[in-house]
Amino acid sequence: MQNTTTIAAIATPPGRGGVGVIRLSGPKSYAIAAALTQKELPKNRFAGFRQFYDAFGEVMDEGLAICFANPHSFTGEDVVELQGHGGPVIQNALLARVLELGATAAKAGEFSMRAFENGKLDLVQAEAIADLIDATSQAAARSAVRSLQGAFSTRVNSVLEKLIHLRLHVEAAIDFPEEEIDFLADGKILALLQEVQGSVTAVQKSARQGQLLREGLQVVIAGKPNAGKSSLLNTLAGNDRAIVTDIAGTTRDVLHEKIILNGLPITLTDTAGLRETGDVVEKEGIRRAIQAIEQADLLLLVYDLSQGDNPLQLAENYFAEHLEPSRLMLIANKCDLTAARAEIGDYQGFRHITVSAKQETGVQTLIDAITAHAGFQPEEDTFIARTRHLDAMQRTQLYLAEAHEQLVVFQAGELVAESLRLAQNALAEITGEFSADDLLGKIFGSFCIGK
Repeated sequence: MQNTTTIAAIATPPGRGGVGVIRLSGPKSYAIAAALTQKELPKNRFAGFRQFYDAFGEVMDEGLAICFANPHSFTGEDVVELQGHGGPVIQNALLARVLELGATAAKAGEFSMRAFENGKLDLVQAEAIADLIDATSQAAARSAVRSLQGAFSTRVNSVLEKLIHLRLHVEAAIDFPEEEIDFLADGKILALLQEVQGSVTAVQKSARQGQLLREGLQVVIAGKPNAGKSSLLNTLAGNDRAIVTDIAGTTRDVLHEKIILNGLPITLTDTAGLRETGDVVEKEGIRRAIQAIEQADLLLLVYDLSQGDNPLQLAENYFAEHLEPSRLMLIANKCDLTAARAEIGDYQGFRHITVSAKQETGVQTLIDAITAHAGFQPEEDTFIARTRHLDAMQRTQLYLAEAHEQLVVFQAGELVAESLRLAQNALAEITGEFSADDLLGKIFGSFCIGK
């Protein structure tokens, strides 16, 4: 796919730095770079020292020029990288000069979009670039690299090949209607279908781990004032992020902290204590606390074990509609202040853990419970994944289940074929083999400008 325009952008982050990079891609890249440097460009893939001139022949900056000829470049087009100094003033001036010479300002993600259009990357690999840049842990970075290198795409394409092979058998049965019933009923197609379903399930499992690595878990800490919520946040975060005092109602607003627990990225949120109050500011804090609770993937309801509180009564008073064992974990805090003990285990169907946030007793057990609750068990071959990938695989499974029903119950070859076609389309959305233009625009629009 040939683009007639040449795009340019600053490829390094905003701010001051030792080096700043201007990237060009397109048919005029070499000509624009030659006009900017007023000198012959270095040979491909070799760095050459050059001075960069403005429209009046004055030197604006100096640095390195590196050329990458098509199709052996990131975008598959002629690409030039100009490495000057990293001040925002000079970088913007150089970009303005490049645009004067005939380039067009790149849109967000347009370089990666061109790489996708020119077959240098599939959609999963293109997304992995952004995920690698945004990685919040070493595990997430490693998984993003595996996706960038094609691990996820290879798994998806392997399933697609099996699905296409299955469709060929079904289509053959339809082409020979006098043999269709026997062909569909002989067990071969059913076995192939079940194999495809199992393969999709295996990829889904790995993708779920990758999604957790990329997006992490939203964990909210809630409870009555002075239950030890802020102390627990500080202990889990490993620093004094929240103010802790003996005065009830110290926390008035939601407080967010990004941490890594057992390799799982977590956004931990401390909230205002839940109680009846006439304080206008505290009321607003409680309203925000309940709002955070409603959006949480997991809620840690902390209560003071030494006071004999009933945590579920508090939950029923403030967020009864969110009393779900899949989202709520009960944390009995301050076990160091009482001889009473609340055993680890289930409490009225809810996971229940005893800790002392101050003494850090039981905290590792809590950390293990949080990651286990999320189903987080990353493997060495985990690849990064997004919600849209899991959605596509879920729809693939639904269409395969429909095909299974049409095959086993009705032996309707045409309906089986249609369900398999829809399954293939849904699965192919992941790599971009089948995708709508608005989906592509949304994905690449989330990229930074220089990518």
